Amino acid sequence: GLLLVALYALYIVVRAFLKPSVAPAEPWPEDARLGPFLKRTLIAMLPPILLIVAVLGSILSGYATPTRGAALGGLGAILLATWRTAPQLWERRAAWLAAAALAGLVALDLTGIDIRLLQTKIEGVEIVAVAVALGLAALAILGVGKSLLPLLRSGQLADVSRSTLHITAMVFFILIGATVFSLVFRGFGGDEMVADWLLSDQVGDDEWWRWRVFAIVMLIMFLLGFFLDFIEITFVVVPLVAPPLIAMGFDPVWLGIVMALNLQTSFLTPPFGFALFYLRGVAPPELKTPQLYRGVIPFILIQLFVIGLVIAFPGLV
Repeated sequence: GLLLVALYALYIVVRAFLKPSVAPAEPWPEDARLGPFLKRTLIAMLPPILLIVAVLGSILSGYATPTRGAALGGLGAILLATWRTAPQLWERRAAWLAAAALAGLVALDLTGIDIRLLQTKIEGVEIVAVAVALGLAALAILGVGKSLLPLLRSGQLADVSRSTLHITAMVFFILIGATVFSLVFRGFGGDEMVADWLLSDQVGDDEWWRWRVFAIVMLIMFLLGFFLDFIEITFVVVPLVAPPLIAMGFDPVWLGIVMALNLQTSFLTPPFGFALFYLRGVAPPELKTPQLYRGVIPFILIQLFVIGLVIAFPGLV
């Protein structure tokens, strides 16, 4: 991930350096001072960065599962939205109160004191810790509840909830359809047919044969990314081709990373690329869709280059 981001950034810097007209600099306001400007920038950037660090940090450190990390991100987004948009001071203070209480709960948990309520015996310092945890939890619930009020009044929470419902329903319908397809496909022996097809021209332990099959699968997944999004490919294609490739001796972790990088190109490849739709939604009207399609080509090439690096140097995984 860091390698991919670094190459994206390097390409943008080099392109802007070689052709400054593609990235014109914003004029510095005459009455602007550096100190207040840096302060406003820090205030604008710090909360989202802290939210990202809290979500990814809790998952990568093993403190929270991805599902709980997502819940933490949603809760943090609510508090951040209230802090940014609430008209009343007490409502913004409620968001700060909830954030401070949640931080206190995390700090209390990191001390190693057992604060579970279902313990068979609670005594000594654990009684105090449990009481403090209950108080912090009550403050967090109160603060979150009050933080929801301005979002409900402005309609922001309803819009976000409606959008989340649409996306979740879409994903689950795709999941149900993919599951039914997979069951029927396997019921008729389709998975065995795919495995037999991939293994049909094996010549002993020919290493070239293994990589040839791997290249065919990666090419098929890349081409499917032009017409399907990553969800369908993940639920339908990957379960069919991954087991034969693993049986051929490919490392499952390495294979999963390479497939994930390949699937990521589905975000960029027209005409179905999700990232292109998102960019089209925020781009000015004078920026035409064909320009977006042409502009994304270098990033697709960077993506393919990183896939090649991971294949050539498996230690990167």
